[in-house]
Amino acid sequence: MFVDLNADAGESYGAFSYGHDREIFPLVTSVNLACGFHGGSPTRIREAVALAKAHGVAVGAHPGFPDLVGFGRRDMALSPEEVYADVLYQIGALYAFLKTEGLSLHHVKPHGALYLRACRDRETARAIAEAVKAFDPEVPLVVLPGTVYEEEARRAGLRVVLEAFPERAYLRNGQLAPRSLPGSWISDPKEAARRALRMVLERKVEALDGGEVEVKAETLCIHGDNPNAPEVALAVRRALEEAGIEVKPF
Repeated sequence: MFVDLNADAGESYGAFSYGHDREIFPLVTSVNLACGFHGGSPTRIREAVALAKAHGVAVGAHPGFPDLVGFGRRDMALSPEEVYADVLYQIGALYAFLKTEGLSLHHVKPHGALYLRACRDRETARAIAEAVKAFDPEVPLVVLPGTVYEEEARRAGLRVVLEAFPERAYLRNGQLAPRSLPGSWISDPKEAARRALRMVLERKVEALDGGEVEVKAETLCIHGDNPNAPEVALAVRRALEEAGIEVKPF
């Protein structure tokens, strides 16, 4: 049994540092790098790609809405044509840096509000899937299971990678709890590790609004902007490995 451990990274911009890339990269097996729209200036993207190469970490694109001020976490009602173009543009930006380092694009995973909109809006999901397919139909797309986003990724013929979030709370409907809700973040490393084990071994996790949610996890996400993200990543990885679960890229 194995699972991938991914982290959102490369989200610093110019003189502004964000996240814990240097501490997290040695602990995860894949990273989702910002592509300039919600974070990640050209110099910072280049640095993140070099850091990933140094640690042997698989690199995926993390395209978001064009919203630097809101860090890509504010919903935007873009047309499918705009979503398609924006996603393709961002993948291309990251790919240029990957190519100069002799690396390939491992996967694509949308960021923040774009990811959440894809989970509930079929046209957005379809636009993302078609953009990835146009770039390279062999590139996997990371999705939240049981959503229209998963359906559209499969419809496009892409390899689908199912994702779970041990440090984010779920609702009974299988969606992630809004960040505005108390308890939506699991900041205790031990609790995040416990949840990660349940997700992988039992395919279940407790819901914030009661009951349990079935989850399918081929990759587990650690948010790099979590204040104690390195501690959470370390606790999750140790717990997985101590349980005999191999941690490696999908």
